[in-house]
Amino acid sequence: MTAPTAQAAPTAQAAPTAQAAPTAPAVPADTDPGTVPPHVLRRVIDTALEEDAPWGDVTSETLIPATATAAATLAAREPGVLAGGEVFVAVMHAVDPDLAVSVALRDGDVFAAGDVIASVTGSARSVLRAERVALNLVQRMSGIATLTAQYVAAVAGTGTRVVDTRKTTPGLRALERHAVRCGGGHNHRTSLSDAVLAKDNHLAVLLAGGTDIGDAIRAARRRLGHTVHLEVEVDRIDQIEPVVAAGVDTVMLDNFTVPMLEEGVALVAGRALVEASGGVSLDTVAAIAATGVDLVSVGALTHSARALDLGLDVDVRPV
Repeated sequence: MTAPTAQAAPTAQAAPTAQAAPTAPAVPADTDPGTVPPHVLRRVIDTALEEDAPWGDVTSETLIPATATAAATLAAREPGVLAGGEVFVAVMHAVDPDLAVSVALRDGDVFAAGDVIASVTGSARSVLRAERVALNLVQRMSGIATLTAQYVAAVAGTGTRVVDTRKTTPGLRALERHAVRCGGGHNHRTSLSDAVLAKDNHLAVLLAGGTDIGDAIRAARRRLGHTVHLEVEVDRIDQIEPVVAAGVDTVMLDNFTVPMLEEGVALVAGRALVEASGGVSLDTVAAIAATGVDLVSVGALTHSARALDLGLDVDVRPV
C-alpha cells in the first residue's frame, strides 16, 4: 500500500466548532499525528473489503464495461478536520494498485465545505469497488478528528490535555486513535497490556477480599518494571491520599464535581498526574480543565463522534 504523496499545505485555517466555520488551529504547529501502523491498516482494509464484496462487485462487473475509466473527487460537504488521507489511498490501492490517487491535504488539516480533499483516476470498476470502504473509514476518522478539535479548542490555554479512552470501535482502535491525534488530542493507554489502570471494579474485588488498596498498589509497584505506568481511579475525596501516598503515577478522579476536582488537585499537590474522567462534554470540559487537572479523558471522542459528511463524486467514462 502506498502512502499519499505530501502536497503543498493549504493556508492555515481555524479549527471547527459545531455548526460553524473553523475558529482555531486544529493541531498545534509542532504536533505530528503520525501514521497508522501499516500492518494494522492492511488488516483493517482487507477485512473491510472482504466484508463489502466477498465474491466481487456484482453490480459493477455486470453493468460497467471493463474498459471504462473514471475520475472521482473526494470533497467536503461540511467543514472539518481531515483524518485518514493515507487510509483513502491505501483502500484504493488495495483494490487496484494502478489507480492514480492524490491527496490535497494532510491529516490534521482543516477544510471548509466544498474543499477538494483527494482525487482518484483509473478503472471505473475499481473506483466503484473501493468507494464505500474508503468513504466509511475517512468519514469516521474525520468525524473523530473534528470533534476532538472542538474539545482541544475548548481547553486552550489551560495546559490540560484532552485524551481518548478504550471506548473505540472493535478492530478500528488504531485508526480512531490516529484520528484523535489529528484533532490535536492525545492517546491514553492503547490496550490492557500497556499500563496498570486499576478502576472501580478492580478495587471492589480487592476490597471484597480484605486487601488494603495502598498495600496492593505498593505490592504492584514492586512487581512492575520501572517503565510501566501505574494509575488508579478514585470516586471519593478520602480515597485520594492513600492512593497517592502509595506511589501511583496518575490518579483518576471519576465523576467529581468541579469543586471536588479543585480540592483533589490541591490534595495531590503535584505528587502525581491528575486525570478527570466522567461527565465530560463540550459544555463542561472548559470548567473541568480550569481546575488544574493534567488530563481530561473523553470517551465521546470515539464512541459518540458522528461520521463527517464527505462525498466521492464519480465521473465514469466508457471507452
